[in-house]
Amino acid sequence: MRPTPELPKRLTDLTPVVIVGTSLWAVATVVLFFVTDGIWVQTACSGVVLGFVGLAIIAWQRAAARRGSKSAQRF
Repeated sequence: MRPTPELPKRLTDLTPVVIVGTSLWAVATVVLFFVTDGIWVQTACSGVVLGFVGLAIIAWQRAAARRGSKSAQRF
């Protein structure tokens, strides 16, 4: 039985997904700031902040994988 082939990097890399999502939340923040106020603007701002948290986690995991940590996810 043959081993399962590795998936292409473009299918396993989460960075573009997080960048696109964060960008959409940033656009929503700007639009909602001029259209409405209150909870919707705060929700959109939270989406931007969580997007940056996601980018930080991805960078942290890559650094751990580079230094050879056993518990790091391999990208």
